[in-house]
Amino acid sequence: MVLKLIVDFGLVVLIWMTQLVVYPGFTYYSKPDLIDWHTKYTIYISIIVMPLMVAQAGIHGWQLFNEFSLIGVSTFVLIVLIWVNTFFFAVPLHNEISAQQNVMEAAQGLVRINWYRTVLWSVVFLLSVWDYLRN
Repeated sequence: MVLKLIVDFGLVVLIWMTQLVVYPGFTYYSKPDLIDWHTKYTIYISIIVMPLMVAQAGIHGWQLFNEFSLIGVSTFVLIVLIWVNTFFFAVPLHNEISAQQNVMEAAQGLVRINWYRTVLWSVVFLLSVWDYLRN
């Protein structure tokens, strides 16, 4: 399914950009500037990322429901882990920055915690490529 590849590719590009450019860049801001930028950043990135995440979960879930396979189960489990990491680890760190609490520590924490999502989304994309090529 080409749409699955497009969505997975979009998310893997976004996560690598976030991991290598955006989150490390947070550590170069002064605390007041980071708080100001972070408010805008979280709105903009949510508009881009959330529809892609919902589409990814929906596409992979639909495919798993219609074509049950080991690769489908594996990929869907990885996507669930990405959602868990996002909403139970990354979002609370973003909330700390927004609440102006432990701002610089939270920014550094985002760099650390985001490596899990970076690896997971990379594996999801590679599994999608493999699944596409074998069909």
